[in-house]
Amino acid sequence: MAKILYVEHDPTKRELVHRCLEEKGYTVIEATNSLSGIEAAQQEKPDLILMDINIPGMDGYETATRIKTFSALHNVPIIALTAGDGDRERALTAGCDGYITRPINVDKLPNQIAEFLGGRRDKIALEKESEYLREYNERLVNHLEQKVRQLTEANEELEYRTEMKARFINLAAHELRTPLAAVHGYVSLLAVSGSPFLTDVSEDTLEIVDGIAVGIDRLRGIVQDMLDVTRIRAGTLQLSHSPINLSSVFRTIQRDFSNVITRRKQIFVVDDVSHIPTIWVDGERITQILRNLMSNAVKYTPDGGTIELYATTVNQEHQPSVLHEARANHFVKITVSDSGVGIPTEQHELIFEHFHEVREIEHHSTSKTDFMGGGAGLGLPIARGVAEAHGGSLWVECAAYDPEKCPGSKFHLLLPFGDPLEE
Repeated sequence: MAKILYVEHDPTKRELVHRCLEEKGYTVIEATNSLSGIEAAQQEKPDLILMDINIPGMDGYETATRIKTFSALHNVPIIALTAGDGDRERALTAGCDGYITRPINVDKLPNQIAEFLGGRRDKIALEKESEYLREYNERLVNHLEQKVRQLTEANEELEYRTEMKARFINLAAHELRTPLAAVHGYVSLLAVSGSPFLTDVSEDTLEIVDGIAVGIDRLRGIVQDMLDVTRIRAGTLQLSHSPINLSSVFRTIQRDFSNVITRRKQIFVVDDVSHIPTIWVDGERITQILRNLMSNAVKYTPDGGTIELYATTVNQEHQPSVLHEARANHFVKITVSDSGVGIPTEQHELIFEHFHEVREIEHHSTSKTDFMGGGAGLGLPIARGVAEAHGGSLWVECAAYDPEKCPGSKFHLLLPFGDPLEE
């Protein structure tokens, strides 16, 4: 039996028509608005579309016009449910093949549907069609203008709120940095070896002081990340270029993560990059990028997994999609590869957005090293921002997200070798 798509926002009317047609053996698919109707028409390929002209969003006229633009649906009859004079002509002008007058007569409806399925098509006189087509075009232009105005206003509001958010982050970071510096200084006096302030205290007290120090360091890192985010967004991130030996950077990373790698029983393979020429970059910032990438690799790789850090030299023509605006020709590509859970394909770019979390926030568990531990969602955006400030790029390769099979991920950092004469 034929398949009918019924686009109607009123649930009572949908139920009435649905029952009426199903009793006669028709398969009825429902859509509640214009967009879901267009999507259902493309997916279901119905034999006939029954269209309410007063649906929300785009109205029935505009929806019919849009559906008729799809070649696979061009010959599917669209029947408008109209209420008064003029509606019928407007429906036919917009692309409908017929109309049924409201209120619907459930006794006649199945026969009317059968007639349209059998080839019946309603027509409009040529002189009337020209008149209503001109009116329809004016309606479309007015509707488009209205939507453009609404989008413009919404975009301006979004830009304003984004700017306010950036200002708040910057202000909060500055306000937090000063008291945190004072607390950090006092705790450092307590935690230093041989401190006269803790000569006669128990080991438990010393552990508490150490825990406070670790917590303060974590807070200072978050505040610094907040400042970096605002500077990258404003284009005011300052870089201090100098000749950097990549082997030295790799040794720093290896030393920084040795304890957590051992605790997590992971395997860390660090490539010999002594053949890589000296690069002209901000060494501290590049180390910051690799720390962020390594932190993610450690967190999203199960205990016993493998993490690799290696580098190669490449030319611009080998990376056209990544460096289409780059001025340099020779680059070093640093890769952090892991055997972790992976990243969903649709989130390969989203993970570089500020505050983005791959998992739902309800499952957030703050940790820089524990398996599947969460963070503030700033590490990767900062890493990409620093890379781009160097004239480079940062991207991810990953087949899928699968906590069971662990397909792993590869983060690629591409940096120009740099030219000290340009500084």
